Amino acid sequence: MRLNAILYVRDQKRSRAFYEDVLGVAPQLDVPGMTEFPLDGAVLGLMPEAGIRRLLGDALPDPAQARGVPRVELYLTVSDPAALHARALAAGAVELSPLAARDWGDDAAYSLDPDGHVLVFAKTRE
Repeated sequence: MRLNAILYVRDQKRSRAFYEDVLGVAPQLDVPGMTEFPLDGAVLGLMPEAGIRRLLGDALPDPAQARGVPRVELYLTVSDPAALHARALAAGAVELSPLAARDWGDDAAYSLDPDGHVLVFAKTRE
């Protein structure tokens, strides 16, 4: 089993540039309607809100209506959370909480990506 997580984004090109800068990896797929980044056995996908709207039809609310409302938390365990958090802020993320020791045993830093998704970089304390 492999996890593919897909974020609905307003501007695919802008989000692609943001995640490429932050993650330091080029997408493995970048076509109109989907960008995919490989993440250690998982895949982070970026799909325009308009694309998911076509799939949902009229049965469900338009995801663009929730723009700016956090719809997902992307929690990434990395070797250097401070460095990736700093790269995210430099690329346009908004800081929610700096790197700090968390009750569950991780050091984690929180921000919002350009679409309002919660982006976390963490490392388990040893």
